[in-house]
Amino acid sequence: MTNTDYYAVIFTSTYSENTNGYAEMAIQMEVLAKRQDGFLGLESARNDIGITVSYWENLDAIKNWKHETDHLFAQHKGRKDWYTWYKVRICKVEHDYEFFKENNSSLH
Repeated sequence: MTNTDYYAVIFTSTYSENTNGYAEMAIQMEVLAKRQDGFLGLESARNDIGITVSYWENLDAIKNWKHETDHLFAQHKGRKDWYTWYKVRICKVEHDYEFFKENNSSLH
């Protein structure tokens, strides 16, 4: 990440009891997102609530991703099968910074 303006899409969700095929689709969507113009990165965590944050150069890149055919299919499957609830937030990131401990090999 850099200290220039970019956008974050925050996807927060809870699973339904049926998660058959979810893990495979999540991998496919990450691979596909990485190929999209304007994609900058992705971070994800899940316990009781899942949070995935994807980073994009601009709002047009986000719009194009939202309407990508395979992503539309995954969205439909999510509403139909995998999620009991989700929320999407789109935010402009005006600045970022990070801490990195040199002997922490798990980050880089």
